[in-house]
Amino acid sequence: MAAYMIGRVTKNRDPAWLGEYLEKIGPLFDRHGGKVLCRSLEVNKLEGREAPPEAMVLVEFPDMDHARAWYTDTDYAPLIRLRQSGADTEIELIEWSAASA
Repeated sequence: MAAYMIGRVTKNRDPAWLGEYLEKIGPLFDRHGGKVLCRSLEVNKLEGREAPPEAMVLVEFPDMDHARAWYTDTDYAPLIRLRQSGADTEIELIEWSAASA
């Protein structure tokens, strides 16, 4: 069953990290079967008390194993540190299930 990574930039403290991160993240998604479905710098919040994130990304993986393999890939570790050095982020994985339909 498909798995989805939801990434949120809640606070971009120093945008200097973005260029290198965006250059290198695509090949890592490709390696693990990830497909970017949506990337946005404009999030329209409809409900809730928390401020909307400054940016969001939605990536589809073939399954949860592929999604976890992407996140734990040793080539991704330096990019995690790079992202975290310049931004406050949240990363979640969810899996499609029949109960979701």
